[in-house]
Amino acid sequence: MGVFWEAMKWPTELLLIRHAESAYNDLKKKKESDPDYRRFRKLFEGDRSHSELPKLAELLQRRHALGCSDRDTPITSRGERQARITGRRMREAGTGAPEIVFVSPYLRTLETLRLLKEKWPELAGAREYREERIREKDHGLALLYNDWRIYHVFQHEQGRLHDLLGDYDYRFLNGENIPDVRQRTHSWITTITREFAGKRVMAITHHLTILATRANFERMGPEEFLHLDEHEKPVNCGVTRYVGRADVGVRGRLEMDQYNRRYYSDAEIEE
Repeated sequence: MGVFWEAMKWPTELLLIRHAESAYNDLKKKKESDPDYRRFRKLFEGDRSHSELPKLAELLQRRHALGCSDRDTPITSRGERQARITGRRMREAGTGAPEIVFVSPYLRTLETLRLLKEKWPELAGAREYREERIREKDHGLALLYNDWRIYHVFQHEQGRLHDLLGDYDYRFLNGENIPDVRQRTHSWITTITREFAGKRVMAITHHLTILATRANFERMGPEEFLHLDEHEKPVNCGVTRYVGRADVGVRGRLEMDQYNRRYYSDAEIEE
């Protein structure tokens, strides 16, 4: 058996779990139910030169301020229930506890891992690494506005640059674009193949990092990536599982066994 796994360069299993619902996720839902924000979106998508846009943008920026950095954004009470239920049900389903756990150093991923451990105590036996390369995409200056559309109302040149380059290639000022995230995620994949072949590996991370990992495995182009992001975005605490196949390729391959599985229902997480 030892020789078998030495010949394969991949982990035997890779679990990717998106963090539980965060305060920013909740803020987005509150904005979307705000009539002023709906008015703002309609104007933004129709006529960005409309005289009402700056005033609405300023109002909404004050009304829907997060009040903390992206790194320090916590999870919500619903998110706490999502994580606990996910941990309990993964354990009940007989999911083997990983030997290696990577976690993004952001507060919402660290809190998600802590709550998963509460209901899945075997996770405490894994070697744990805080991994910067699987952190959230850096939105740079846009973080001051809590909404990229509001940011583009006040930063006209950035809005024009976004329109020119598109969602895939546009890099936020002092931040990143999607190829940047794919590159650092690719570097992390190289690490797990070099150092953790034959191990069960888990990563607690973010939606774009999960998509970037999948896109790197499947060699997706920009159009495929954006389609996935629009139509199959990872849900909070969604679980994606890859299984190592030693009989595929020259030195094996990770193949997706499940994508974005949710272990809780909406009714269970509502107070």
